Amino acid sequence: MSDVDIRPATPADLPAIVAMLADDPLGARRESPADLAPYHAAYQRLADDPNQHLMVAVRECRVVGTLQLTVIPGLSRRGATRSVIEGVRVHTAERGSGLGTRLIEWAVDESRRLDCSLVQLTSDVSRTDAHRFYERLGFTASHVGFKLAL
Repeated sequence: MSDVDIRPATPADLPAIVAMLADDPLGARRESPADLAPYHAAYQRLADDPNQHLMVAVRECRVVGTLQLTVIPGLSRRGATRSVIEGVRVHTAERGSGLGTRLIEWAVDESRRLDCSLVQLTSDVSRTDAHRFYERLGFTASHVGFKLAL
């Protein structure tokens, strides 16, 4: 994995990121790689917020993975800062290579560097392989999540 660079995403990376977001049964229903305008607007909001870290993994000048790390200051847990990992995707050709582990390890290390005391993430209930992956990395399925579509 030493040939993979994890770096902040740029606008030029958006087509590859969106393609990975759309490349599964859930993403295929909610993502639109043909229309990148909303993704460019979202990218700008992320780029303007110092607590947002949209990252890509690059191998041989090709984006092969992505994730978003959000840092959230809070009052609970004695004023603890936590981080949230979202949108973890690994290119189909890279799955099983250890790249997902490398991305999550980067996010955990970066969270420590940013003085977070907790790293959390959510995963759709249908993604049972992902659940095993996160548990293997030390995450605990300790809460039940709820969403309300607006």
